[in-house]
Amino acid sequence: MSMQKAESRKQKEHCNSRLSTSARQRGFTLVEMIVAVALFSVVMLVSVSTLLALVNANRKAQALQSVINNLNIALDGLVRSARMGSVYHGAAGDGDCGGADYTNPSDCASGGAIFAFKPYGSTQSDPPWLYVFDSETHTLKKSFNGTTIDAVPITASEVTIDDMKFYVVGTTPGDAIQPKVVIIIKGSAGALGTSARTTFHIQATAVQRSLDI
Repeated sequence: MSMQKAESRKQKEHCNSRLSTSARQRGFTLVEMIVAVALFSVVMLVSVSTLLALVNANRKAQALQSVINNLNIALDGLVRSARMGSVYHGAAGDGDCGGADYTNPSDCASGGAIFAFKPYGSTQSDPPWLYVFDSETHTLKKSFNGTTIDAVPITASEVTIDDMKFYVVGTTPGDAIQPKVVIIIKGSAGALGTSARTTFHIQATAVQRSLDI
């Protein structure tokens, strides 16, 4: 009797082992595969969308940085040239301050739209350089021949200058003030392909290096 019970127990264990092995080798059902693929697709869609948004934002940020760099280079070139130059002349463009005779030094303490000076190494007969704020095109222009007619823009089209003033003082020879120009510029800049714009308010100062004696 005990031998029959033992034999029956062995048969049951063998059957349970075969059932367990069969269950482990069964794999996924069709429903499980559909659910897994759907979840994977949703995760990939969200991940790719986020990645594309980050790439687009980075591209716009780089484009905006390039525009701001253009403005900084233009302003830095103005300041460097003015420091090495001489015969500062400020004009408002409407007859105020020094007027249109840019070859003579002239203060413009109230702020003007035109700043002229003799570049480093120029002779007395050489024309002065002019930096002009064009309120119609909202750009900063530069002229090498002493006239505003041939002035060309030196700021990018993505840069909009709303207001720019040149405050020139100390141009009278022998006075106690070294010739100096203070530049204040306000505006906004934006990259192509985006409506977002960054406002800026910049102030720079250039003091003539050669002594005003």
